[in-house]
Formats: sequence, C-alpha cells, structure tokens
Amino acid sequence: MKNATLTTLFMLFVPHLALPQENISLHPENSHYFFYKNQPTLLITSGEHYGAVINLDFDYRIYFDELKANRLNLTRVFTGVYLEPPGSFNISGNTLAPAPQKFICPWARSSEPGNKAGGNKFDLSRWDETYFGRLSDFMNAARDRGVIVELALFCPFYEDAQWEISPMNAGNNINKAGKVRREDVYTMDKNGGLIDVHENLVRKIVTALKEFDNVIYEICNEPYWGGVKMDWQHHIAGLIRETEDSLGVRHLISQNIANGSGIITDPHPAVSVFNFHYATPPVAVSQNYHLNKVIGDNETGFDGNSDSTYRVEGWEFILAGGGLYNNLDYSFTASHEDGTFQYPSSQPGGGSKALREQLGYLKAFMDLFNFIRMKPDSSIVTSGLSPKVRVHVLAEEGKQYAVYVFGKNQSSLAMKLPPGNYLVESMDPVSGKYTSRKKLKHSGGQASVALPAYGYDLALRLTAEDPTGK
Repeated sequence: MKNATLTTLFMLFVPHLALPQENISLHPENSHYFFYKNQPTLLITSGEHYGAVINLDFDYRIYFDELKANRLNLTRVFTGVYLEPPGSFNISGNTLAPAPQKFICPWARSSEPGNKAGGNKFDLSRWDETYFGRLSDFMNAARDRGVIVELALFCPFYEDAQWEISPMNAGNNINKAGKVRREDVYTMDKNGGLIDVHENLVRKIVTALKEFDNVIYEICNEPYWGGVKMDWQHHIAGLIRETEDSLGVRHLISQNIANGSGIITDPHPAVSVFNFHYATPPVAVSQNYHLNKVIGDNETGFDGNSDSTYRVEGWEFILAGGGLYNNLDYSFTASHEDGTFQYPSSQPGGGSKALREQLGYLKAFMDLFNFIRMKPDSSIVTSGLSPKVRVHVLAEEGKQYAVYVFGKNQSSLAMKLPPGNYLVESMDPVSGKYTSRKKLKHSGGQASVALPAYGYDLALRLTAEDPTGK
C-alpha cells in the first residue's frame, strides 16, 4: 500500500511520465532476440508490400487473420510519404500503388486541385485525422492478432516517377516545400524546407502511437539508395528517442543497413534492430553478431517466384542467429487480402499460402527451444559435407541444438558434442512433419548423426536427456 501511494503521488507531480508498458523490446538475457508479452520472441512473417494503411481498398483484417492462421507475427508498413505508380518494378496488384482517390496519407488534402496522383494537393501543415484513425485501427487489429508492426517512417525515391507523385514534392502540396531533386529529400541542408516536415511527421506519428506495445519504428527503407544521408538518419533516430522520452514511453528503433550484407560501424545508440534486404546467404548475421542487437532480414525478392527460395532464406537466416525475417509476399493484394492472388512470373519475388505455412513451421520449430540460451556455432559440424550443402547450427552446448541442412545427398553429420544421451528429431521444413525420432548415446568428441532421407532441406532438433540414460 505504501509503495502504491508513493507511486500515485509521483505520477501526480510528474504527469508526463507514464508507468512502464510492456512494449516489444530486446530480450533482457539475450538481446539478439525480442521480448513480448513476457515471452522470448522471434519475428517471422510473409507480408504484403507495405501499403496496407495508405491503400483504402486494402482490408487489413483479412490480411492479419491470414498471418495469424500461419503463426506469423510481423508486418511492415509505409506511412504515405512514398507511393508507387502502377507497374513499378513489374509488380501486379501492388498495394503501394493505390487506385486514384484511394490513397491516404498523414496530411490533409487542400481545396486546390492538381495533385499528380489524382485529387487535390496536400497541405503539409494539416493532419488528416481519417488517416490517423485508420492507422490506429490498423495497429489495434494487428495487436489483437499478435502481430508486430514495423513502421517505416520514410523511403527514398528510386526514380523520378515516384518522387513526382509524393505529397512532399512541391508540385503536390500547397506549402511550396520540396522543390528539390529526389536525391536531396533526406538531407539536413538541401531538402527544400522538408526537414521541418520530416520532424513534424515523426513527432506526430510517435505521439499518435505511444500507447501501442506492438510497434517498431524503422527510420527509412533502403536509405542506401536515393541520396539519404547518415547524419539525417541519426537525426531522425535521435528525434524519435527525444519525443518518446518526453512522452514517458520507449519503443524499438530499427535501421535498414544494406542489401545482402555489410559491417555496421558507428551505430546510433538508439537503434536496437539492424535490418538487411536479400540477405542470403546470411553473412550479415555473423558480421554484426558482436553488436548484441537483433539482426533482421526484412525484405526478400528479385530471385524468382519459387517458394523454396524464400523458405531456405528464412531458415538459414534464423538458424544463423537472426531475430527477424520478413518475406515480401506478392500474393497479397487489395482484392486478395487472404493471399490468394495468382501473380505472373514476371513478379520480382514470390509468396503463397504454402510458403506462409512453411514459415509458420520455422516459427513453431524455433519455439520448441529455449533459444535465448543459444548462439550460432558453425564449428559444431566438423567435416564431411557434400558439395553445395550448407549447415547452420544454433546451440546451447550439451543441452540443445537446432540444425538446418540445405542441399541434397547428405546422409549424416559429423558433430562435435559433449558426452551425453540425446534425442534426435528430424523435421521436414516443407510439410512440418517430424520424419524420424532416434536416441543418440555419445561418449564425447565427434558424433556421427545419421540423417533420414530428405528432399531439398532438413531440420534437426537435438536435446539432451537424463545423462544416466534411464
């Protein structure tokens, strides 16, 4: 009672400080992973192309139901500073290319016609409350289904065609802001008055979403394109933190580093999640594991349409020690929010019901482990791999091992294990079925772990049993 009374008095005299809420955070015992609802958490999904809020034709409840049905717990969404003309990147049914009059963004429309994407121009000094109502409803619908939202605040402009239809372009707003080249939008000094627009938007969104425990703020999608400057990124990260400190809340901040891989240097102290795109093989994890932060792969594609390509990318990345995986799934459109769109082969990636099921098997497999006590260890498999076979191992030495084998014609694994009795379970990543269950009695040193017949890839779970063998 006494402590409760002191807390109440403290809150009365310091009203801007809220009691701690259980936002998604880094796990306190192993910050390579997340902590949410008092549980260690991996974020794994196969999500739509980031237009679920800005595209009024998109029914996100149906979409979230499909994610939940497959145990998937992440989506990524753009704010509306960026949209795409139909046909961009050969994407059919692109959720980031809303139909005319179906685009909504943080800023209100003015009474002046002439917006190049249709409708009236925007007023960057006024907020569209309909947008923020939709954003709040989107966050609630995600939270109700256990889905974390990675909200990318900004995005560079890859081509002039995208910059020409942005609300921040001077031709589309009445504020005379943004009369610059697309390469100068995200700079501290050449932005044509847009830095104030950026700052106001960050403060508004961070304030609007302060009560949600299921949001991660991504500074900017793919800032290594389109002239985005690092000092601008650090400024935005600092502004998020400053704004949240004034609100008495704190959410994770993520930064998109590179396509493929890259060594992170001089990271901003407010950033807790470092994302890569098309991160296969998962070199980015080992390059940056020493940072003790989450390493993510939050966009895939440009490698054909096959489910197996993106299933393997997910399994390899997570078993290499990654904490977040988001396949970009083109089977979600505004008319097929359940993910049943039959996209053409020209699409720059994949996605399907079958793939979502397979990524759900990955999530379920990892949830069998106490993975916060595990770390990647490539030295455990000592020798004897067939050509083109890759193996990834997460291990808590002598207690639990998660193993992923990609590539054919591997009949056994030579594994360095402490003495003990182990249960070895094999799982087919395609069907999710366990194909064998055997015991291994090992006296120490190198163990030969027999593999069952498998097709394209195989997952193993090794767990230590009673050392007496009883």
